[in-house]
Amino acid sequence: MTLNLSGVGLTHANGQVALSDVELKVAPGERVAIIGPSGAGKTSLLRLLATAQKPTAGRLEILGADPWRLSAAARQRLRARIGLIHQAPPLPPRQRVVTAVLAGKLGQWSLGRSLLNLLHPLDTAGAAAALARLDLAEKLFEHCDQLSGGQLQRVGIARVLYQAPELILADEPVSAMDPVLAGHTLGVLGEEAARRGITLLASLHAVDLALAHFPRILGVRAGRLVFDRPAAALGRAELDALYANEQLQPQPVSPPTAPHVLHIPRC
Repeated sequence: MTLNLSGVGLTHANGQVALSDVELKVAPGERVAIIGPSGAGKTSLLRLLATAQKPTAGRLEILGADPWRLSAAARQRLRARIGLIHQAPPLPPRQRVVTAVLAGKLGQWSLGRSLLNLLHPLDTAGAAAALARLDLAEKLFEHCDQLSGGQLQRVGIARVLYQAPELILADEPVSAMDPVLAGHTLGVLGEEAARRGITLLASLHAVDLALAHFPRILGVRAGRLVFDRPAAALGRAELDALYANEQLQPQPVSPPTAPHVLHIPRC
């Protein structure tokens, strides 16, 4: 199993319960979307899987290892096998795009090679190829502060493509993109996972994108995993219950209709 969670919980120092009693198994090559209302625990779950936080209850195995029973050095090597895509990629504003993409290999390169790459890009062709898959090849030598939010998200995704990890975790990876570009980008991530037989987990607010691009859907609410279903088996009632908010006027959440081909400017 790529991921194996048994009774996993996360309680913050202030007593707030972020996750409770999560049971989850994800096999190599699976593509899984995590959906649920804001504050449900989606990001907390991804942070646990990225080893950015330690669970306060239960047992967690990632790529065959319990990260919190490893030495610090071994845990760092495990992290180098995981690709994390942020909603707002932490890219220095004056850093060039080529350098940002090549940073995907920093966990695999020696210190000397990493420092040299900051002075002179060591694999311009590799960075350009990753960017080209996301329609960003022409931005190779621009600075990150010259890019839009959607372009920055694609640079972050290109970095993970260049990294070639064994597990990809994506936290709202297309939230700043238009619908056409968001669909294309998720398609690229899905193709990468299928081509290399790796696992892809992504949290998404857009239910239609989750159902269109991911065969398996996890519903998270109030820190609990409330359903784990094939996308084709999800109906309106389950989705409405997942997003129900007694303080707001309810609006039905429907499965997507047949997609329409749109041609609108890319961000």
